[in-house]
Amino acid sequence: MQQLNKRTYIVNSINRRSVLLAGLGAVGAGTLAACTDSGSAAGGAPGLIGPSGSAVARVERERTGTGTGRQHRITLTAAPAMLDLGGGVTARTWAYDGRTPGKEVRLSAGDTLSAELVNQLPDRTATSIHWHGITLRNDMDGVPPATQTSVRAGSTFTYRFVADTPGTYFFHPHVGVQLDRGLYAPLIVEDPREPLAYDDEWVVVLDDWVDGVTGTPDEVFAELRHGMGDMDNMGDMGDMDMGGMSSKFMLMGGSGSDLLGGDAGDVKYPYHLVNGRVPADPHVFVGKPGHRVRLRIINAGSDTAYRVALGGHRLTVTHTDGYPVEHQQVDALLIGMGERYDVLVTLGDGVFPLVAAAEGKNAGGLALVRTGSGRAPSASVRPKELSGLIMTASRLRAADEVRLKSARVDVTHQIKLTGGMMHYNWAINGRPFDMADPDANPILIEEGQRVRLDFVNDTTMWHPMHLHGHTYQLGGSGPRKDTAIVLPKGKLSVLFDADNPGQWMLHCHNAYHGEAGMMANVAYRA
Repeated sequence: MQQLNKRTYIVNSINRRSVLLAGLGAVGAGTLAACTDSGSAAGGAPGLIGPSGSAVARVERERTGTGTGRQHRITLTAAPAMLDLGGGVTARTWAYDGRTPGKEVRLSAGDTLSAELVNQLPDRTATSIHWHGITLRNDMDGVPPATQTSVRAGSTFTYRFVADTPGTYFFHPHVGVQLDRGLYAPLIVEDPREPLAYDDEWVVVLDDWVDGVTGTPDEVFAELRHGMGDMDNMGDMGDMDMGGMSSKFMLMGGSGSDLLGGDAGDVKYPYHLVNGRVPADPHVFVGKPGHRVRLRIINAGSDTAYRVALGGHRLTVTHTDGYPVEHQQVDALLIGMGERYDVLVTLGDGVFPLVAAAEGKNAGGLALVRTGSGRAPSASVRPKELSGLIMTASRLRAADEVRLKSARVDVTHQIKLTGGMMHYNWAINGRPFDMADPDANPILIEEGQRVRLDFVNDTTMWHPMHLHGHTYQLGGSGPRKDTAIVLPKGKLSVLFDADNPGQWMLHCHNAYHGEAGMMANVAYRA
């Protein structure tokens, strides 16, 4: 087994969070965890399959061999942008090609995506792109420094992989808390043998917005990191009022949520967007009465779950996180950060509100569906469907064709979610993750295993847990997903087949929880 050299250990010993938040990715990215078949971690940890190892290349050749041979080439430029969010609201942020959401990327299953990232971000800020939900080769996953060197300001990097699984996905950075800026866009992988019948599609991207309005995500994270136990020592934080327990960014109020088991989230957002627009000046989808429309709903937010409903209509849930489920008709659905749902709806005649209520935060986003004449509802409209039958992932079953075959579980790992708001010390199994730690306390698996993860939430917050490079199944017959909500003091068991070698992040998709340390490395043994 080839050993990592001394320089690798020195570079990787730099503290990850100080590097990422300072924007010094050129220093912190350093060397890949392993560029050969395997690497060895510090402290005598066993060898791991590296992100560019032969096992990774072998699996990608198999995907390529069954692919279409077509290539889809795009360029994505990450740069500062002044965005018009509607209603007179502007925001100075970062975005792909000057818009939020970024331009939709659409290709067919089996196509090869070749995406050149051009980094024009300021102040030596490094970045990357993570292709959320896509089962792809490990060295294209976009997680510096685990799977690649971060892309320095003024530099480029080309991501190239076969997208072999149809579904609704999106992409965003995996550096610091850059996700809570405007750097995200939908990625749609079409099924060449699409079984659903519908007349039109509408991609709906939800987001909670703070950047360039009341502060920046780095400022939000800095306040949160002080924790509620040290609020007397937070210094000049603008709107801080210790007597009333308020702060500039920290969510102290809200009604809470029974669906989420209590607290709604950590961050006080001034706006919630649907397709980049505020409720006062919403995005409008124009359709025809009687047409059947497929909605692809993506939660690109960083700290907010949304309860989504279309006034005057029922929704038929067909997919979650890209995978088909047994169809269920509902009034509304709950979608956590990183989750995606596909639904079918037959449009009525008139003007209807698509409401994304920020669960437990007394706020929300709005878009409109217009199929005929009529007056637009107010920005504060709350259709009765929001209080009807609400779909959560636990109520769904995987469609027969994607349900995992029965098999003996080869390895079980307990994934204990720990920490809290008092000290903002979110972690997995009591250990905050630090990518710079050479062994990264890996969760070890082997290719070919049936793996079970038992999430045990010891905290009083809910956590949407996202696994890179794989989809898991909730229990024995639940939906196939890559992101699922684990409720406070709750448990959730998931199963997946270890069929994509490499080193893969498992983390809370609350951007601030993940960056604080609620992350782990699911690593294949060499």
